[in-house]
Amino acid sequence: MANRYKEAFELLHEHYGDQQWWPAETKFEILVGAVLTQNTSWSNVEKAIINLKDANVLDFEQMVSMNEVVLAEYIRPSGYYNLKAKRLKNLLEMINVIYEGSLDLMLEDDWRSVRENLLSVKGIGPETADAILLYVCERPVFVVDSYTYRVFSRHNMVEEETDYHAIQDTFMDNLEHDTNLFNEYHALIVQVAKDYCKKSKPLCSTCPLEGL
Repeated sequence: MANRYKEAFELLHEHYGDQQWWPAETKFEILVGAVLTQNTSWSNVEKAIINLKDANVLDFEQMVSMNEVVLAEYIRPSGYYNLKAKRLKNLLEMINVIYEGSLDLMLEDDWRSVRENLLSVKGIGPETADAILLYVCERPVFVVDSYTYRVFSRHNMVEEETDYHAIQDTFMDNLEHDTNLFNEYHALIVQVAKDYCKKSKPLCSTCPLEGL
């Protein structure tokens, strides 16, 4: 069974090549983007990030002390902006309290402790926490999203009745624990789900995973 997960990666990588994800200039930008990308498209996240950059406020010290209403206006393009502003403030406050406002201290901590601290933040679920662990902390933690379930349940590689951690365990049990591999795999799954494995009317006959 393990070969099927490796084969899927190889087929996707052959079709798409390196994805070089997450597109960002700093780890802090990735951290912010991980919250903003909840329930929206990446193009909307980019608009919100640009707003923060243009205002020269994409900075921990400025954002942790920023009024929540003001922050919400900057990130308005990302959708659910009032809710996301609250979640961002909760996340930054956790880092401020537990890691003395230092991303470096968070990066040095044991990843299990970091995950526990992230999940303690209201509005930060397993997918967002694991995205931060993978892309910010560069720890080999496989990120699962709705695309992962859609693609691999259709190939009978994850159970139809399952949950986040069961899917994550399936991939981590069948793949080498490698940060770069998990990074690329997650990005490739997102791409194939958008291009071929659509929610309705999937393009199965031309999908790079068609023969899997």
